[in-house]
Amino acid sequence: MKFEHLIQAMTKAHQALQHQVRKTVDTSLILRNWLFGYYLVEFEQSGEDRAEYGERLVEESVKSLKRNGLKGLSATNLRLCRQLYLHYPQIQQTLSVELKQVLIARKSDKTEHLIAFPPVMKLAIEGLPITELLKQLTYSHFIELVRIDEPQKRLFYEIECIKGNWSVRELKRQIGSLLYERTGLSKDKAQLIQLTQNQAQTLRSEDIIRSPYIFEFLDLPEQGLYQEQDLEKALITHLEKFLLELGRGFCFEARQKRITVDNEHYYVDLVFYHRLLKCHVLIELKNRKFHHQDAGQLNFYLNYYRKHEMSPDDNPPVGILLCTAQDQEHVEFATAGLDNQLFVSQYQVRLPSTEELRQFLIQERESLLQSSSQETNT
Repeated sequence: MKFEHLIQAMTKAHQALQHQVRKTVDTSLILRNWLFGYYLVEFEQSGEDRAEYGERLVEESVKSLKRNGLKGLSATNLRLCRQLYLHYPQIQQTLSVELKQVLIARKSDKTEHLIAFPPVMKLAIEGLPITELLKQLTYSHFIELVRIDEPQKRLFYEIECIKGNWSVRELKRQIGSLLYERTGLSKDKAQLIQLTQNQAQTLRSEDIIRSPYIFEFLDLPEQGLYQEQDLEKALITHLEKFLLELGRGFCFEARQKRITVDNEHYYVDLVFYHRLLKCHVLIELKNRKFHHQDAGQLNFYLNYYRKHEMSPDDNPPVGILLCTAQDQEHVEFATAGLDNQLFVSQYQVRLPSTEELRQFLIQERESLLQSSSQETNT
């Protein structure tokens, strides 16, 4: 063996085992969420106090799980877990004996008993081996597949996704472009499939571990998931400090807060909770001129918080949009839904004024640019 062969062999071993570790974590996430779906369905059918929760079961489960420290769960996520269980009952076959021994429930009389999994339901159509699906697909792939109710259509996308090693984005694109329906209508089906596969975006090994679901599952910080320009990142850091130093009731809650809608991930730059206004304050900063879609983006975040993050005693969330360029500064407050006049007047007093924020942008940006220029000259 030559030295170059030694290095190649070691590199190949590293890459193969690294991929195996990443895939093992993702498979564990799939199994966990399948079990969540199983537990929900079983409770809905035979839970002793199921009548007490009724249609609120999923929402109440989310609240209790968050109190137990489980991050990133929403009612939508739990409903997807339930669909995962219903559409892929054969996943049960992959649960090891050791794992089944761990999954213990306790009856009210304190005696332990193993959860009795039901027999695997007969599938409407013979599909791919579940071991192959778990080997080739990530949890993000499964999220897209469980939205397809028709078994034959779902199998079609499973097969093509594995054949082409599609990324999740590619799978979503092909489902959205009605590839299944177009293939059915096409006279030359093989040519259409071949053309699609030739142009498809493939899944990379690092895409698995970069998934926010994995970071969430492992309780790891997501700092590596987003990229910011140095100037914008520095401005956000200074803005966070500026608002906290105002002493007007701002309580820091999150930076780059992830919002997941339809398997797409979005990040709010800064999230505060204002203890005097009793509402969330969402801040978006753009290191450029204002674009009309920026207001729509912030409004999207506000609507999400209004639906998923508000507590019963909270006021509606408010948003602050900051855009900056060398020749102008733009500060916009998003106050949609603030129809309580008393709250609006308190809002105007407790939050920084547009002039305060404008001056902050001017001063901080100039200061950061000067520092950067000095470092470059040095």
